[in-house]
Amino acid sequence: MAATASSDAPAPHIPVLLSAILKAVAPVRGTWLDGTFGAGGYTRGLLEAGADRVIAVDRDPLAFEMAADWAEAYGDRLVQQQGVFSQMDDYADALDGVVLDLGVSSMQLDQAERGFSFLRDGPLDMRMSQEGPSAADIVNEASEETIANILFQYGEERASRRIARAIIRARPITGTLHLAEIIEGCLPRAKPGQSHPATRSFQALRIAVNDEYDELFQGLMAAERALAPEGQLAVVTFHSVEDRMVKRFLTARSGAGGNANRYAPQAETAPPGFTLKSRKAIQPDAAEVAANPRARSAKLRVATRTDAPAAPVDAKTLGMPIVKEV
Repeated sequence: MAATASSDAPAPHIPVLLSAILKAVAPVRGTWLDGTFGAGGYTRGLLEAGADRVIAVDRDPLAFEMAADWAEAYGDRLVQQQGVFSQMDDYADALDGVVLDLGVSSMQLDQAERGFSFLRDGPLDMRMSQEGPSAADIVNEASEETIANILFQYGEERASRRIARAIIRARPITGTLHLAEIIEGCLPRAKPGQSHPATRSFQALRIAVNDEYDELFQGLMAAERALAPEGQLAVVTFHSVEDRMVKRFLTARSGAGGNANRYAPQAETAPPGFTLKSRKAIQPDAAEVAANPRARSAKLRVATRTDAPAAPVDAKTLGMPIVKEV
């Protein structure tokens, strides 16, 4: 086994619920896949906790550039793989664990030129892979109805139609602060302690640009295929739609859902692919929220893989929002 990183290596931000994850999946051993490598916090936590090897996956090439200063210290215990976690079973099989953090990375928010933040002026980009159509393409080219549907379905923004109309009137829109100002003009001023008025709309556009809901849907099924029996799946979400999708997937694949209609015959289902660690999500304690306000909305769900064959789940079962272009 290669030596671990030295104590004076630069430490990235600590991801939310890291301690809770390590406690829930203990003992950490074997080969893990971190499907959302980001700044490397989960990967380093798993390696330090006893994982023999971690396969670190991220679609953003910046993640691997940022890891250059410390990754070599782990030698062949750390394998870096640019790609998407929905294809994780192409990168590995018989895994002992998979961890996913579905929040946007702080390294992306902190760089104005990436276009993720409504607090910093930059181009409306939001592409995690730095390829394909950007958020600017959506707000300047999509129909009013499509924009409204994206804001409502992906961001749960109740003023979606009002904001969509304002966006159409203000075209062309190229900057983050310009878009944030348009959205603010459509909503009441935020009260102390409330989130920024543009939060839900920016979230919705980011999800649309990166096709995040389909990535999660496909990724959950890929994790079931890639995990070995007794392997652990840990998923951290930051808003209700993602948490609902994860909860419904694990409920469906653990056989915990029961029969929806007691008068109907029991539907045939595939043997359970997971057992739940807990029916309730694990949430950060007060100390973690005080130290890291970003953790406030985080929820962790953990399940253990059985030896049953992997089975597909229908997107409707997960309640996955789908926006059709108009």
